[in-house]
Amino acid sequence: MTVGEHQAIVSGPADQPLTALDEPGGPTLSEEPELSTSDAGVDALDGPFTTRQLLRLDEALRVADQQTGLTFSVFIGDLEEPTREYAEQLHRQLDGAAKAVLLAISPNQRILEIVTGSDARKRISDRDAKLAALSMAASFAGGDLAGGVLAGLDQLASHAGRH
Repeated sequence: MTVGEHQAIVSGPADQPLTALDEPGGPTLSEEPELSTSDAGVDALDGPFTTRQLLRLDEALRVADQQTGLTFSVFIGDLEEPTREYAEQLHRQLDGAAKAVLLAISPNQRILEIVTGSDARKRISDRDAKLAALSMAASFAGGDLAGGVLAGLDQLASHAGRH
């Protein structure tokens, strides 16, 4: 578990595009599997999250962004080796990387990287990020991937404070 620039993206292989679940420029949430349409007409991803969980994660990202003025993103998928450098590379691809917070999570590899941009790092200390990571890891160990991501986003946004 490491700390640095951060923003949230849930994603798969680098050669597949990310799927935004909200308006352009907002929080990014995507996964690697194919899209399917639910009965509610919402695009849902055939992956580790239910449509309800995706909607909760999308809302949590939006709220964290609005409250803090930072941009949070979550990436869920396999991380190329070395994983820290790969997470930092993903972070650099985010718009406004200086104000971005990335949670890079690889359940298969049992790895969590939190990357914070230079501006975000002024508001979220390494200690704060480590505490959020420990909380997330506890949820992940209990089999609750979505709950862990939600808890981590909430903790990081709380530590960042209002803008």
